[in-house]
Amino acid sequence: MSDIPVLSNAASAEQVNAALQEFGAVILEEFIGPAILDAFNVEVDSLLAAAHSEEQGFVSEAVAQFFGDRVTHLSGLAGKVPLFNQHILCHPRYMDVCEHFLKPNCSDYQLNIAHLMERRPGSEAQFIHRDAWVWKRMPVTAGEIQVASLVALSDFTAENGGTLIVPGSHLWDDQRYPQPGEEIATRMSAGSAVIYLGNTFHGGGGNTTANEVRRGLHVSYTLGWLRTEENQCLATPLEVARKLPLRSQQLLGFGVHDDIDAGGGYLGTVELEPAHARMARHKL
Repeated sequence: MSDIPVLSNAASAEQVNAALQEFGAVILEEFIGPAILDAFNVEVDSLLAAAHSEEQGFVSEAVAQFFGDRVTHLSGLAGKVPLFNQHILCHPRYMDVCEHFLKPNCSDYQLNIAHLMERRPGSEAQFIHRDAWVWKRMPVTAGEIQVASLVALSDFTAENGGTLIVPGSHLWDDQRYPQPGEEIATRMSAGSAVIYLGNTFHGGGGNTTANEVRRGLHVSYTLGWLRTEENQCLATPLEVARKLPLRSQQLLGFGVHDDIDAGGGYLGTVELEPAHARMARHKL
């Protein structure tokens, strides 16, 4: 059984992409620095406290069962957490990986979801799955359709719910499913991140500790012509989106997917132009 490769955040893009190509996952140490990590946790503390006291709604009962009742959720981070937009949304590592794995299949990629989860003691392990199954009805295509990650906002261990990864499973055909023992628990310190491909089998681990809460940030990107799990244009208020840099606006769906040069068409216009262009002219 292969381990999950571990690299420094200072590793070259070629090293990171090679590890992902071979293993389907890679841990990057110090993905975010200590100062940003501390500030980010402070920024979300009150939001998580409020979320914990409210009843969480879900798409369906099946989704509720998937997450379980011992997990606190905070989603729509681009509209709620300024530090997410400043330091995570356009993180150079994400952009490098997306350019390599997603850009060959689209004119541009986009944020799929930004979802913070606290797995409390007693939370059960998720079933092992592929994130790319979100688009199960899409015909098989060449190449990757999603890049995903978990950023550790607290230490990840095998006991507190560290993400379970099946290295190399992104290369398996659809008939093969992991057997018990093929998964590896992600162990990484706060500030590190595990980046994985959409076809890599994985799942949230069970938290068997007495009093440890595992806080992690799930961030993923997908092809610009696919519908996203999280509706970023509604999750991000216009008054927030207007103040963001152009690249952030594009990643949040306020741009267009322009495939004209490839012989295709365009998607996502407002009055026949990108939403960010209308925002810049105070027309939106």
